[in-house]
Amino acid sequence: MDDKVLSIKNLIERKGYKFTKQKRVILEELIKSNTHLNSKQIYDKVKDRKIGLATVYRTLSLFSEIGIVKEINIDGVSYYELKMYSKKPLHIHFQCVKCNSIIDIDDNNLNLQYLKICREIENKNNVDIYDIDIMLVGICDKCKKAYC
Repeated sequence: MDDKVLSIKNLIERKGYKFTKQKRVILEELIKSNTHLNSKQIYDKVKDRKIGLATVYRTLSLFSEIGIVKEINIDGVSYYELKMYSKKPLHIHFQCVKCNSIIDIDDNNLNLQYLKICREIENKNNVDIYDIDIMLVGICDKCKKAYC
């Protein structure tokens, strides 16, 4: 069993849940995908292994609750990305209004400014920030080139 899968399996079991074959298959798809997927896209990847859409929804809900995935809601559609073991734990998202793709904006200088803003908000408001969602919306480079 892959180290990432084993580590997440142990986390799920420590939280009192069973690590079923269905959870493992869905988790492996999230690890493999390296992108943002919605529940329908995940279902399309696992349905041939006799995993229903309701199971995908329940599993993603559990993964989100435990902190395995990050849920990003765009216009009423939830997209998921692996939060644990992400090479980019802190990043900004960009959504293209033409092709609807979601792009990670990962820049060390921006991330440092992002962290500074969070610390300033925490200090000024006496709060602890656990997570942040920043979604920039516009037109991606590919779509700009296609429409020019």
